[in-house]
Amino acid sequence: MLGTTLSAALLAGVAGCGEPEPFRISEACGVKTDADLIGQLLPRGEKLKTKDTFSEPKQPRCEFEVDGVEQVGLRGDVVEPFVKPLKVNERTMRRLGNPMPADVGDGATISDHAAMAVQACTYKGEKSQYVLSIDGVEDPKDIEERRRILEDFLRSQLPVAMEAEGCRP
Repeated sequence: MLGTTLSAALLAGVAGCGEPEPFRISEACGVKTDADLIGQLLPRGEKLKTKDTFSEPKQPRCEFEVDGVEQVGLRGDVVEPFVKPLKVNERTMRRLGNPMPADVGDGATISDHAAMAVQACTYKGEKSQYVLSIDGVEDPKDIEERRRILEDFLRSQLPVAMEAEGCRP
């Protein structure tokens, strides 16, 4: 089950000019994650705080705060097979900057500040879909690098999040 807290965030050290290294986060919304990827999508800072928001089965949510400022939100949803999440969120993704399709799951969209991927699955014996989305992403400042990391994050996290929620491909 995607769970209750985001934990194990480590400040990896201090870089040459006194700027902190990216946070290393090994768990997001109660699910293991690639410790290097999501931290690259957060601004550098001294203190990382994470919290679950409205997390419940089928709808894990968590937010990342850096130095007291909410930065990035991560969410998962198990939805009915007839729902078209990428279509439903098309306008939002346009607002978040230059949405482009990505080859992740059954479909994905990467924008300048957010990303979403969808994968068909079976949840409690019923055909369903799992939707993983991340938004509020402003870092890294280089947009092409940010989009590449967002796609890598979706590709890495989608199967792990689905498995944790019990949504089998």
